[in-house]
Amino acid sequence: MTVIDSTHVIGSEETKLLSEADARDYFALLKPRVMSLVVFTAFAGLVLAPGHLNPVLAIISILCIAVGAGASGALNMWYDADIDAVMTRTAKRPIPAGRIQPREALAFGLTLSAFSVVILGLAVNWFAAGLLAFTIFFYAVVYTMWLKRSTPQNIVIGGAAGAFPPMLGWACVTGGVSLDSVILFMITFMWTPPHFWALALFKMRDYGSVGIPMMPNVAGQRSTKIQMVIYSFLMAAVAVAPTFTGLASIGYGIFAGILSAIFIYYSILVLRMREDDEKMLPAKKLFFYSIFYLFAVFSALLFDHVAAGLGQFLGGLL
Repeated sequence: MTVIDSTHVIGSEETKLLSEADARDYFALLKPRVMSLVVFTAFAGLVLAPGHLNPVLAIISILCIAVGAGASGALNMWYDADIDAVMTRTAKRPIPAGRIQPREALAFGLTLSAFSVVILGLAVNWFAAGLLAFTIFFYAVVYTMWLKRSTPQNIVIGGAAGAFPPMLGWACVTGGVSLDSVILFMITFMWTPPHFWALALFKMRDYGSVGIPMMPNVAGQRSTKIQMVIYSFLMAAVAVAPTFTGLASIGYGIFAGILSAIFIYYSILVLRMREDDEKMLPAKKLFFYSIFYLFAVFSALLFDHVAAGLGQFLGGLL
């Protein structure tokens, strides 16, 4: 297993004085697909939180969280440029492809980080700004620079970074956290291991080629698959929890339960998948369904909240 040096040797492109990047390359540094998930779950947290936030401040809050997420992505790509150059899934990213120099990506990420935190603090509240700063630090330093290359639990612990956005949205409104915001956090936190380990199963060769200790490469497929099933059950329990705390209705709980049952079914199919199955279709199906699942659960929470508010409004008129 070849371990890639983390000093970020990108070849002769690094010696160029002028960048070949255009706006699309800098946008790619922000990891827009990941950002879309961050923005959506943060928006859900903001809407579900008790209280009211001025619409302008709400927009500023979401923009700052989005920029902070993008900054984390840029710092991640800067540090991981050496392994991105080797892995087929990431070789065409702007830095390994030579369109952006590493130092430019670093400056871009640091600038966006400072901008997002300061603006959120000045415009909204400093608790939310501090939580955003911690989220960026956790993803860029704790996960990317430490956990990712040192432990097969990288995704489990590092998943906290991706789970903070709904809590961030909540904090923008309330200036703090609560049990319900922790539940929103835990939905994504428990979702992360089966989601990423599904990807790791059909990208084992990629991760193995760069020495990243992903769970399937270190503990083996069987152990990983069992843990995926366990996390799927834990995620299902947390997903229906809003019904019992009063954050959502029984209708939401039933819908989330059905979505979670399908998730568990896919995870069991992965468990039964042969280790010599080169296509690994069950793992791929779980990976893509998991993306739909998270959007569907948070969409259901939003719909349930809006429906409850509309019901109260109509009840008041009658």
